[in-house]
Amino acid sequence: MPMLSRFLWVALLFAANAPATEPDRRVALTFDDLPAAGLADMPRDAVQTPKATAELNRDLLAALTQHKAPAIGFVVEANVEAVGIDAGHDILRAWTRGDFSLGNHTRSHRDSNALRLEEIDAEIAGGSLSAGLLMREAGKPLRYLRFPLNHTGDTAERRAAIDALVVKHGLVAAASTIDTSDYLFERAYARARAANDRDTAVKVRMAYLAHSAVQIDYYAALNAKVLGYEPPAIMLLHANRLNADTLPQLLEIFERKGYRYVTLAEAQADPVYQKPATYASKFGPMWGYRWARERGVKVDGSLEQEPPAWIAEYADKGTLPK
Repeated sequence: MPMLSRFLWVALLFAANAPATEPDRRVALTFDDLPAAGLADMPRDAVQTPKATAELNRDLLAALTQHKAPAIGFVVEANVEAVGIDAGHDILRAWTRGDFSLGNHTRSHRDSNALRLEEIDAEIAGGSLSAGLLMREAGKPLRYLRFPLNHTGDTAERRAAIDALVVKHGLVAAASTIDTSDYLFERAYARARAANDRDTAVKVRMAYLAHSAVQIDYYAALNAKVLGYEPPAIMLLHANRLNADTLPQLLEIFERKGYRYVTLAEAQADPVYQKPATYASKFGPMWGYRWARERGVKVDGSLEQEPPAWIAEYADKGTLPK
């Protein structure tokens, strides 16, 4: 066999036995309820201090910076007011620098399912006050809106009307594809911390990270089944103490699974996010389920793992399994 032919044969043989190309895994990280989740709902004498809120945001941004991960924080204007406008703006300015940005999470985090269209319009306008001001101050546009609970219209008519309001305000609806029920784990974590129960706090953190790893894989497989490929993922998180304390480990999970970080704009540039959404429901499922419904793909949602039962039990009643 001539030398050149032998070389080509070896190259072809190597290619045939080479492992399949790994998917181009990308994830955009998003944080809801800035400056901190639940501020507006706390009793006046229990409102989180500006110092604690600033520390929470510094910890989140430090982990993101360490891992070179861009992120967007969605602001609830009522939470800014609860911590104090000046203090809130000082905290949020850090989210307008570099690869970080702010988005609109409405004025007071009210459920759009329970609002008239004119009330939804006011919620969107109010949600742009601080976020819009600070983004303009940084020379950046306020681009994205995420509705509380991901409720984007409970009927086809309401969905179309709400979409029109988003466009009216010059915004783009933000998608989300990975949910970890972090708010539930945060309730358990807050209870353990309030009781100074360090052992339980550690158990909650470990359970949260384990559940997150499972959910990342579940939603990747769901999206691949529905679409035939893995689009850029969009992680839904909240600005809370649990995420501030576990974000370095959560980012390591993504990295071990082969993900690279992108901005929300880069993620939603994928064609699947560009198609007009038609899904309408009173619920707020992740986008994989919405795509399945729109495309007529049958998926078994019961295969999705729920958070451990003891987490909910402890969060609600403070009791642990024996």
